[in-house]
Amino acid sequence: MEERPETELISIPATPRASTPEIQTPTGQRSPRPASNKEGKSSTAWTPTSFISPRFLSPIGTPMKRVLINMKGYLEEVGHLTKLNPQDAWLPITESRNGNAHYAAFHNLNAGVGFQALVLPVAFAFLGWFESCNGKRVRLNPTISTLDPLVPSWGWDNSYGSPVPSGPNGSWGILSLTIAYCWQLYTLWILVQLHEAVPGKRYNRYVELAEAAFGERLGVWLALFPTVYLSAGTATALILIGGETMKLFFQIVCGPLCSSNPLTTVEWYLVFTSLCIVLSQLPNLNSIAGLSLVGAVTAITYSTMVWVLSVSQQRPPPISYEPLSSPSFSASVFSVLNALGIVAFAFRGHNLVQEIQATMPSTFKHPAHVPMWRGAKVAYFFIAMCVFPIAIGGFWAYGNLMPSGGMLNALYAFHSHDIPRGLLAMTFLLVVFNCLSSFQIYSMPVFDSFEASYTSRTNRPCSIWVRSGFRVFYGFISFFIGVALPFLSSLAGLLGGLTLPVTFAYPCFMWVLIKKPTKYSFNWYFHWILGWLGIAFSLAFSIGGIWSMVNDGLKLKFFKPN
Repeated sequence: MEERPETELISIPATPRASTPEIQTPTGQRSPRPASNKEGKSSTAWTPTSFISPRFLSPIGTPMKRVLINMKGYLEEVGHLTKLNPQDAWLPITESRNGNAHYAAFHNLNAGVGFQALVLPVAFAFLGWFESCNGKRVRLNPTISTLDPLVPSWGWDNSYGSPVPSGPNGSWGILSLTIAYCWQLYTLWILVQLHEAVPGKRYNRYVELAEAAFGERLGVWLALFPTVYLSAGTATALILIGGETMKLFFQIVCGPLCSSNPLTTVEWYLVFTSLCIVLSQLPNLNSIAGLSLVGAVTAITYSTMVWVLSVSQQRPPPISYEPLSSPSFSASVFSVLNALGIVAFAFRGHNLVQEIQATMPSTFKHPAHVPMWRGAKVAYFFIAMCVFPIAIGGFWAYGNLMPSGGMLNALYAFHSHDIPRGLLAMTFLLVVFNCLSSFQIYSMPVFDSFEASYTSRTNRPCSIWVRSGFRVFYGFISFFIGVALPFLSSLAGLLGGLTLPVTFAYPCFMWVLIKKPTKYSFNWYFHWILGWLGIAFSLAFSIGGIWSMVNDGLKLKFFKPN
């Protein structure tokens, strides 16, 4: 055999020649390898140990390693090993999962700022009870009515003499508002973290999370009524407020020219309901992101306009910052509880957190809680920029002359002739747009429940006609309840107290029951104490609502809206 040059042997000393079919065994000896498939079949020296090689022993590049790498990449891109319910692909909340942080900010801001914030100055009139002011107390006289019929009847009694305006006294109101804001922001963070607290499971709805924490039966009992009330009850209230605001807008724009045959209040409710039904035909929660953006922008705009217009105008002459007087100590206590309830009810939207997060994709590399929390932080920054100026500026501008209807009623009552008509009309129109947008996001859980019941019975998705029928039915049912049972607003304190744990108590309990922190640790004590404080406030506010009904009387008027 012809010898090879020496240089060639030196250049590749550790590599077998191509003609030598050998591999390294674990013992370092060489074992023959068939040069081809035919040789492999006829060779008697082929053994199972021939599969083992340095390349195989090193996990890099092996078939098994490639499979693991590909599987890991697939899980990171596609998501967790989550048990998906096929029915979720048919329901409006989970039908589309292409949400992002921007959508989360729009939805949270649209759900978080609303008409409840406009009543915060009313609470401040009761919460400045320890410090004294130079002005004399103003006694509200409910028998005097000099304002528009839509504005609650009220007036002032100057039997004590003309009060002297003094500085606002709302330190306790600011303190309670700050505590409530921080508290509900923390419980919002808890709900965001619990969305995927259990590997392989996403809690797409608040009731599902409650069932996982408290048990299937107890969770339904605790969470179903509050969440349904917060969705359907808020939708009914939005119809009433939107219809009344549309009537005021029409009166401001038209003036005396359109007073010959104006629409009644109920007819304005019907007009607003019809607009809500048209917009509700959008199929799923992600599809209303544009509406939520409109609602967020209009909420920020009208909130800013309301307090800026109020502060820029001259304050009413009989203004006073003294706390409203009560005939007895018990009445004062219940008034303070009622004011604290107004502060607590100003923050809403926790019943929608799981639903909003359910519209986002979630993977190991990009879990859904990251964009959700990023959007929520932006939303609640703007919420703080809305509620705090409204509460402080409104109390400074009107003191305890603030009517029970809130800032809009005060602005219309005191400054309807001082502010340019176009500017005032724009403010009311923005409120209408915000109510239309908020109606959609608060109604979506109800639409989801209707369609879930249908799909579970028929095992098929809702057709366009069935889906539209559900939404038309829900819109007119909400309209009927608002018109037929106008006294439900008198039960707002009681029902609101019953729904308060959804925001302030249940998330703390859920954290302990699902995350299971070390028993008797600081984390364990903190969440239990915070949760039971929320339950205590809920009971106190419910008792205050009952006292308010007993003190003011509950007038059961059917089909006679104010």
